[in-house]
Amino acid sequence: MDFQLFKKIAELPGVSGREEAVRAAILKLLKPLTDEIRVDNMGNIIAYKKGRGVRKLMLAAHMDEVGLMVSHIDDNGFLRFIKLGNIDARTLPGQRVIIQTAKGPLNGVVCTKPPHVLDAADAAKAPGIKNLFIDTALDAEAKNIISIGDRAGYDRTAVEFGSGHITSKTIDDRVGVYIILEALKKIKKFDCDIYAAVTVQEEVGLRGAVTAAYGIDPDAALVVDATRASDVPGVPPQEYGCCVGKGVAVTLMNAGTLVNPQMVNFLIKLAEENNIKYQLCVSEAGSNDAAVIHKTKSGVPTGILSLPTRYLHTSIETCSKADVDAAVDLTVAFIENCCKYNFDF
Repeated sequence: MDFQLFKKIAELPGVSGREEAVRAAILKLLKPLTDEIRVDNMGNIIAYKKGRGVRKLMLAAHMDEVGLMVSHIDDNGFLRFIKLGNIDARTLPGQRVIIQTAKGPLNGVVCTKPPHVLDAADAAKAPGIKNLFIDTALDAEAKNIISIGDRAGYDRTAVEFGSGHITSKTIDDRVGVYIILEALKKIKKFDCDIYAAVTVQEEVGLRGAVTAAYGIDPDAALVVDATRASDVPGVPPQEYGCCVGKGVAVTLMNAGTLVNPQMVNFLIKLAEENNIKYQLCVSEAGSNDAAVIHKTKSGVPTGILSLPTRYLHTSIETCSKADVDAAVDLTVAFIENCCKYNFDF
């Protein structure tokens, strides 16, 4: 895994609806790998790589990240906020954030009332979102710099640790973007026309993928995204979903998609023929861009490759570099062979 490339895109700000910084970086990275590139009216990147025109293949990963939106600024410079994306409020107190303002990035910290002033009942409960605030240390000056609607994202760097692992904000889903970038570098002979869609606003309702898929009108699609790995103490094995370090996850089902069975079989076949480490993933929760792509127009056979990730939607998302490499290899195999397989029922 090229950790420095991943780090470059993972650390950029890109809370849903304010993806401009990460979009600019990805555009530069995609340009030498594709033949045409554009940004649609939603802000999605659509990068085209010409094949032999046998089939239109859509590759999809989202660039946006979960975060916060400023909803109130008080006279002392404290900010109230709402969540953008499915963030567990229990993980927010003590987090450093960067607020994206019109005047540039601004540091803040997410806080709640100290335990010293709480009664016993309140001290025993985790604070809810209404009990949290961002301290900017700006006092009254905050209203001259920060606006209602400004986004705040986690202030974290990507680091390597343990036995071949990485931890970072935005593994969901900058890792999917990284996987598509690396696959486009490595593919050799392919017949399909490739449309790499790096989508926006996935975390707030899969919105970018709706317009991207409608505009591309693909014959087949592959979504690459992070997924929940709950292989941690206190969780029984039947509830893990998938496990970090056991290979790329071929998803059969999540809350938004029952994956085309021919697509699942093809991905398994490719993994086994190419000695790529994989696991199967079945979940009743969670969703991704596949949920809207597979329902586009008359329907699109859509596969899902998932990167097992612990602590999803926190500032310390954690995954295995070996799993990332397996996802790259399976994406390459899929691109090079997808025109040889019939996904019809």
